[in-house]
Amino acid sequence: MAHPPSGTSNRLAREHSPYLRQHATNPVDWYPWGDEALSRARAEDKPILLSVGYSACHWCHVMAHESFENPDIARLMNDWFISIKVDREERPDLDQLYQGVVQLLSQGGGWPLTVFLTPDLRPFFGGTYFPPQDKYGRPGFPRLLEALHDAWVNERDKVLQQAEAFREGLGELASYGLDAPPSALSPADVVSMGERMLRKVDPVHGGFGGAPKFPNPMNVSLLLRAWRRGGSPSLKDAVMRTLERMALGGIYDQLGGGFHRYSVDERWLVPHFEKMLYDNAQLLHLYAEAEQVEPRPLWRKVVEETAEYVRREMADPRGGFYAAQDADSEGEEGKFFVWRPQEVAALSPQHAELLMRHFRITPQGNFEHGATVLEVVVPVAQLAQERGLPVEAVERELAAARQALFSLREQRVKPGRDDKILAGWNGLMIRGLAFASRVFERPEWARLAAGAADFVLARMWDGTRLVRSYEEAGGRIDGFLEDYGDLAAGLTSLYQATFEAKYLEAASALVRRAVALFWDEQRQAYLSAPKGQKDLLVATFSLFDNAFPSGASTLTEAQVALAALTGDKAWLELPERYLSRMRQQLADNPLGYGHLALAADAFLDGAAGVTFAGTREQVAPLLSAAHHVFAPTFAFGWKEPGVPVPPILKEIFEGREPAGGQGSAYVCRHFACERPLTSPEALIQRLQPAPRS
Repeated sequence: MAHPPSGTSNRLAREHSPYLRQHATNPVDWYPWGDEALSRARAEDKPILLSVGYSACHWCHVMAHESFENPDIARLMNDWFISIKVDREERPDLDQLYQGVVQLLSQGGGWPLTVFLTPDLRPFFGGTYFPPQDKYGRPGFPRLLEALHDAWVNERDKVLQQAEAFREGLGELASYGLDAPPSALSPADVVSMGERMLRKVDPVHGGFGGAPKFPNPMNVSLLLRAWRRGGSPSLKDAVMRTLERMALGGIYDQLGGGFHRYSVDERWLVPHFEKMLYDNAQLLHLYAEAEQVEPRPLWRKVVEETAEYVRREMADPRGGFYAAQDADSEGEEGKFFVWRPQEVAALSPQHAELLMRHFRITPQGNFEHGATVLEVVVPVAQLAQERGLPVEAVERELAAARQALFSLREQRVKPGRDDKILAGWNGLMIRGLAFASRVFERPEWARLAAGAADFVLARMWDGTRLVRSYEEAGGRIDGFLEDYGDLAAGLTSLYQATFEAKYLEAASALVRRAVALFWDEQRQAYLSAPKGQKDLLVATFSLFDNAFPSGASTLTEAQVALAALTGDKAWLELPERYLSRMRQQLADNPLGYGHLALAADAFLDGAAGVTFAGTREQVAPLLSAAHHVFAPTFAFGWKEPGVPVPPILKEIFEGREPAGGQGSAYVCRHFACERPLTSPEALIQRLQPAPRS
């Protein structure tokens, strides 16, 4: 394949995004999204070729190598189109909008996203990956370019007619579901949503549906919420099966911790190897919830290893977390992560034999070219039985062997890392680490989360403007709703791990600003991008929860938490209005609104909270007990005697004192509090759901 001459570069070389810079030496005359490109398209009356992807996306790399590095294909793009590259992690609003084109064409969606627009930004054709020649049932990219150019020149009326139809369709998609009449949610709705989701669960391997299979942590978490409210035991069983299969499968990095993006099969074996911050953030939270429901050494192992992976690979030394790790290294997908017997043989014979049995590393392999993706095939108990040794002894030996293989892997060329620090995704990781730190009593994880929060609040938030993305050159691109919502939800979680009021105050300020920027009073819903965003064809609403939660869902979660933690009823006004607006959608399509359903579940418990009163030593047994109960709708605060009360906490802390000089827990729901509890056992009983009849 031909490559551009060395030393040449296009406009993307000046961009901050690692993804855009990956295309800086393409022979394509790329533009970043902006006035220069859009003005040129209008001036030259050329259609726009919009290509959207992200740095860790395998098929984005494939299309880049096959087409964008090919001088002949680049020449067609340069002659006939204005070509624009967009990093979907920088501009999720553009990605959301134009993914609608592929959805309207019943192609599902995904990346790379390839959409053709008129100079006034109306799409007239779209798809995802296109090969360089006709294959996979898709037209070759050069043939597609030629056909669309011919249509633009010779059948303009048809193109514009198609473009107008797409514009109307995108407008309907952008606000889909907002025409349903408002109605009040009930706890029974949470159970019925979970039971409806349960019908989609794979009864053998867990997870939803077949191949490819995504973790869907928010939807798995909703199954637990439905079980907690009295749903069938099958709900909990489905969660435990899913989490166990994922933890033992190839989707989980068995050596380095952390989860890959998804598996290409139905049994969690062969992943697409990229690791995303948002997946690991949500899965940390979910496995910590599982520990509360049914403690297992496997859950602790997964959480400890994933938190360590985040600290080791994804944490910026100044604070803040990076966005993603690539699927590819040295030009091959998964090369860093897979093994062959001869490579494992570099270890001691004892370690090599143990690992090859445990992970079933064979000459045939389970992946491409005889390589093996590590999965737990022979469990520790069976290994111990085979060897006539205690399980504990085999566990110790296996841990040493895994560490030796990990050290060997560290000598390999690592996958590329996207070092953007995204405000919203940092919020999700802050949320996950802070919660896990409480469940597993690991304060260092809360400190790691606090370091990220301090970085984002100092470098990316000035009190009125949150920026989306931070790189070495500093913050840029105004934040979207998901940035405000995710960060606010993370900060309310971090307050509950540290009891530092500054995080609650920052969450409050972020939510107030988000409401001003994104709430649409007429539609009673939240826009994805700030009101009046100039370069969007139609305004898009933040509705669906996909791989990561929508900003409307996390903002609602944060508002309910703020109500519980401050005692201020006003925080529930917009959640009540928004959730009633979305009730029909939640009932009809719970898989599409998993995180919103979690926020709704907390709302239905009346901003439930527990205020602990007493010295740190006095409340420690109560806090520890509370952290081991699955009480996901409760928010925790702490009033320390003799310490000045911050204004944001004055209302909730009023009258909360240690009862009889003992550490006390005040349980409150619907802004009414019960008599204080001083016994950990009594608190555990109070936080657990009512017995099932």
